[in-house]
Amino acid sequence: MFEDLKGRVAVVTGGAGGIGYSIATAYAQQGMDVALLDLSPTVADSAAKLTADFGVRSIGHVTDVTDPENVEAAFDEVVSQLGTPTVLLAAAGLTLLGDSIDYPQSKWRTVMSVNVDGVFYTTQSFARRALAAGRPSSATLISSMSGFAVNVPQRQAVYNASKAAVHQLAASLGVEWATDGLRVNTIAPGYVATDLTKEVIESDPELAQEWISRIPMGRMATPEDLHGLAVYLASDASSYLTAQSIIIDGGYTAI
Repeated sequence: MFEDLKGRVAVVTGGAGGIGYSIATAYAQQGMDVALLDLSPTVADSAAKLTADFGVRSIGHVTDVTDPENVEAAFDEVVSQLGTPTVLLAAAGLTLLGDSIDYPQSKWRTVMSVNVDGVFYTTQSFARRALAAGRPSSATLISSMSGFAVNVPQRQAVYNASKAAVHQLAASLGVEWATDGLRVNTIAPGYVATDLTKEVIESDPELAQEWISRIPMGRMATPEDLHGLAVYLASDASSYLTAQSIIIDGGYTAI
């Protein structure tokens, strides 16, 4: 347990399910109150489950992270209902595969809007409140090993570029706010067996085997494999760690 996290308020984007919700449960286990932001209307049910399972306060807010006014309104609601957040997990993201030569502008804009614009707007809204409160705070952005390595065989140049942008954004913001008490880092996962990923590999077992064959540890990650680092980055135990991207990929990018 990280005792300094008890009673703090965290905001998690992409919080209705997947990696976002999984890490939200890790925060709740530390006694944190958690606001879940997600475009899915099921986000309210996810928040209710957090409260029922862990006894913490939690709210779910339907939020479009690509709309800065909508993001600002969501953070206003968080402050009103839970108090000023000092922990952010920006986990909202998507990938749309396709050959680059024929990749349409509409798909490019969708990926960049969510993975880059949305991460910036979310971190910006969080920082406005955290810096005004003058409390030590931590923003963790979920990126991907794909920001460092071109993982194959799928064609995902646009996704890779968006995640590389998240790494540089975190480094830049981490340096910019280093003396203001706000740390910014990224967690860069490899292949994670979320419900969405499981649907993909169940429909294409050969693709799953191709992925796993390239992972030295011989398996995909579970969302729980990210919990320890996510909690550590949120805690004051990592108070000297900022502007870094930490890869959790079972060794994939080492070879």
